[in-house]
Amino acid sequence: MSLPRPLPVEQAAAPMLSALAFFFVMTSYYIIRPVMGQLSGAVGSQSLPLFYSAVFVVMLLLTPLFGMLVARFPRRQLLGWSYSFFILCLLAFVPAFMAQERIGARELGVLFFVWASVFNLFVVSLFWSFMADIFSSAEARRVFSLIALGGMAGAVFGPLVTKLLTQLIGVAPLLVVSACALTLSLTLLLRLSARHDQQPGSAGEAAIGGSLWAGIRQLWSRPFLRYMALLMLFGDGIGTLAYALVADYAKAHFTSTVARTLFYSNLDLATNLLGAVLQLSVTPWLLVRRGAGWGLVVPSLVNLALLAGVALIGGGSFAFFSYSVPLLAVMQVITRGFAYGMTKPAVDALYTRVPRETRYKGKNFVETAVWRFGDVVVTSAVSGLRLLGWGVAGLALAGAGVAALAVMVSRRAGWSPDLAPDEQAPVDKAAKASA
Repeated sequence: MSLPRPLPVEQAAAPMLSALAFFFVMTSYYIIRPVMGQLSGAVGSQSLPLFYSAVFVVMLLLTPLFGMLVARFPRRQLLGWSYSFFILCLLAFVPAFMAQERIGARELGVLFFVWASVFNLFVVSLFWSFMADIFSSAEARRVFSLIALGGMAGAVFGPLVTKLLTQLIGVAPLLVVSACALTLSLTLLLRLSARHDQQPGSAGEAAIGGSLWAGIRQLWSRPFLRYMALLMLFGDGIGTLAYALVADYAKAHFTSTVARTLFYSNLDLATNLLGAVLQLSVTPWLLVRRGAGWGLVVPSLVNLALLAGVALIGGGSFAFFSYSVPLLAVMQVITRGFAYGMTKPAVDALYTRVPRETRYKGKNFVETAVWRFGDVVVTSAVSGLRLLGWGVAGLALAGAGVAALAVMVSRRAGWSPDLAPDEQAPVDKAAKASA
């Protein structure tokens, strides 16, 4: 049995630059994520339906605008203008956070939560649409784990930077650091696009064209996109349930802005360490050897087992060495760790097997508007069930039912009939050639 041949230097440069670009994207986001979390932690889960409803409305308004940009402009301009907009917004929020006590956590929280949610969804979704555009299916299954690992490194580095700098410079200056990281990412992405545009047969210089409403229409016309929308709703249901319960925990146990920010920073650090471990071990083997579809099925099974266990055990904390760890925090860490460490690279690898218009417009609609629609439904349902007296165990049991549905839909999505035939992975070709 021979080892797989390494990629040539020129081919290896693109994955490495992509991983570095994603490192800076996730560093930028995970610097501001605890800032967003401390605002929701200041008001508790009762305000989350308001926050998510506002995000959903904004997403619906932005969907046709994004479709128009994708239809009319080449991807380099699309990347440049989109990322530059968010960089300028980060800098504009600095004086608002310096006046947070006067403005109020609820008022600033709605505005920043909406903006940060749009930032996360559009910037990350656009990044992976670009990745699906410059890598083939076989290349994606081989290198997307590496690229996602770069993002995981940024998602670990971001909370560490936040934890260090929050106590030194305060919350508001963190936004400037985040803007610098996003600027570095944009520089690398523009370089990648320029290099790819020089390759024979590249379509990067041409606008994708089509209708600005194509992303919405394709949700009904393409089975794969419907499965992705359902999985987004199911995964969002589990993740948002955990987020809402943790927000109540943070409100009850932490009284200061700094303490809440540090708590959410620790959660992010643990989540992304788990995701990094998955990227270094199980995920690459699973995608290359078994196919991207299994990268959807396995996390759904893990969520099902985890939520069933929480439904039986209930809430509370347990001792871990000298620390008391909330079970709700553990649930959030594991569900998010598998979502980012396995589900996300598997989903993006599958998007290499659909047309370009679907990669940008359809994918963007599912990962923005559909996602935030799920947030509105789940947070409203959690609030309603709370009023009816449901506790942690009951909500976890409902989540386990959602996870069971996700297992079935994952199996259909990974082998959807409208996906292009999968390419043989390069490692398999090398193995056969040496046999």
